[in-house]
Amino acid sequence: MTLHLSAKAPSEAQVPHYIPAGNECELFELAWKRKLPLLLKGPTGCGKTRFVSHMAARLGLPLSTVSCHDDLAAADLTGRYLLKGGDTVWVDGPLTRAVRNGGICYLDEVVEARKDVAVVLHPLTDDRRILPLERTGETLEAPPEFMLVVSYNPGYQNILKALKPSTKQRFVAIEFDFLPKEQEIAIVSAESGLEERHVAPLVNLAHRLRAMKGHDLEEGVSTRLLVYCASLIESGLKPSEAVSAALIEPLTDDADVRLALREVAAAIIP
Repeated sequence: MTLHLSAKAPSEAQVPHYIPAGNECELFELAWKRKLPLLLKGPTGCGKTRFVSHMAARLGLPLSTVSCHDDLAAADLTGRYLLKGGDTVWVDGPLTRAVRNGGICYLDEVVEARKDVAVVLHPLTDDRRILPLERTGETLEAPPEFMLVVSYNPGYQNILKALKPSTKQRFVAIEFDFLPKEQEIAIVSAESGLEERHVAPLVNLAHRLRAMKGHDLEEGVSTRLLVYCASLIESGLKPSEAVSAALIEPLTDDADVRLALREVAAAIIP
């Protein structure tokens, strides 16, 4: 596939490291080329944000990432009037800037945002590809270089924070999960600098702990936490102490569960 980009192609060193698990890179490129919005779904820390950064760099596109939260309203994305030097001026939000200038706007954990955010996204996710700005009276047409990408963790959804079917069906979707062991070992080793033979037991432990999700744990060990743990070991911390700090303490505040996790870890990590 030949992609005609106005931006200069980044060097290999400028592209964030990412190992594909399937055809997600090809799907992303096709979605961008055909001006389709993209939905990424998968557990926390499985590589969704890194994937978007990787693809933005690969395509030579500016990337604006918004971490959604309970207080994030539509105005935080579109913009608002602010006082500057005694004058009231309009200031674009990250979504509006991306629509005006082109590039990728990535809304991480979009279900965490207020409900009015979905209303703003709808006209950008159909054939209109427009962003109405009621406060300024503008209706912006998204340029060909604009792409909307959102993500969420289905495991955290509840009746109050769920992505409506009518919204989900506006996106092309890619499901993410944790990588197979060999690929995850390679990723963690590359990110942390710790040799693969020392990373392998950490990944084995992570798989054991992930199997406990839904029982003693609300969420499994993310690849991000594995990188943190391996980085601590590479820096000289004892493996058992690194495991406690990076793989056990962040997962639970329950003393009994922590004790059980340490017993599991002691059987795998010396």
